[in-house]
Amino acid sequence: MQKFILHISSFILSKLGTGIMLTDTSITVVKLGGTEGVDFSAICADAVELLKQGKRLVFVHGGSAEANALGEGLGAPPKMITSPSGYTSRYTDRKTLEIFLMAVNGKVNSLLTEQLQMLGVNAFGLCGLDGKLIQAIRKESVQSIENGKRKIIRDDYTGKIERVNGELLMVLLNMGYLPVIAPVAVSEKGEALNVDADRAAAMVASALKAETLLLLTAVPGLMKNFPDETTLIRLLPQSQLPAASEAAQGRMKKKVLGAEEALKSGVSRVIIADGRIQNPISNALAGNGTVIQ
Repeated sequence: MQKFILHISSFILSKLGTGIMLTDTSITVVKLGGTEGVDFSAICADAVELLKQGKRLVFVHGGSAEANALGEGLGAPPKMITSPSGYTSRYTDRKTLEIFLMAVNGKVNSLLTEQLQMLGVNAFGLCGLDGKLIQAIRKESVQSIENGKRKIIRDDYTGKIERVNGELLMVLLNMGYLPVIAPVAVSEKGEALNVDADRAAAMVASALKAETLLLLTAVPGLMKNFPDETTLIRLLPQSQLPAASEAAQGRMKKKVLGAEEALKSGVSRVIIADGRIQNPISNALAGNGTVIQ
C-alpha cells in the first residue's frame, strides 16, 4: 500500500509542474532556532536554491522569542524551569500552552510558510497534532530546582516524544512539498503538548533516516568557552558528546542532547551552525559550524 501511495505521489508531482526535481534521495532536516537573530529570510532563500539542485528538505522551527513576546503582551510572561540535570525548559500550564500555540503554531509557522510560498516553494505548514505526526507521552510531573530546592510540578503540558509519522512526511516530500513543522505534539489522550524543538527535529530526522540534521541557531556552533566565538569546536566525535553536554550552557545543552539522540538513531551527521548569516544551510552543509558524526 505504501509503495502504491508513493507511486501515485510521484505521478501527481510529475503532473503538477512544480519545477522541483527531487534528484537527491538523501534528506536534510533543518531546525530553525526560535531565538532572536536567526535569519528566517536568509534560510528560506537558501532553501530555494538547494531545492532547485534537487535537495530534499524538511523544516522544524522554534518560536521562543515570539511566545515570550506574546506572553508578555497578554500579561502572562514566560517562566523557565531548570531540571536537576541542568536542562532549561518553558513551564507550560494550560494558559501558557494556548499562548505557545498561538505564537508558534499560529504565527511563526504561518509566516514561515508564507515566506516560502512567496519564493515559489510549495511549503506545507503543520504541527505534530496534525494527523498525529508527532506522538508524545505527557509527563505526569516535572522537577524544577528553585533557590536550591527541588520542586515538583504536576500541571505541565510538556511531553516526551515517542513516535514521528515518517510515512506521512515521505508522502509530502514525494508530492513536492517542503514540510514546515511546529514543535507541538499530541498525547495519547489527544492533548496538545509543548515539545522541545531541537529534540523534535532529531526525532523527525531519525524517522526519515535523514543523512543530515542541521541545528541553526544564533551562534556559530558549540564553543569551548562560551561566548568566545574563537573557541568554536569545528569537529566533535560522537564519543565526546557526553563531555560536551556537561560543558554546554543554556539552550545549547538541548541541542547536544538532540544531536546525540539523532546519531544513535542512524542519522549520519549533525551540524550546529550559524543561522544569522547569508546562505546558512549551504554554509553548514559545507562544514561550517560544529560537525558531529
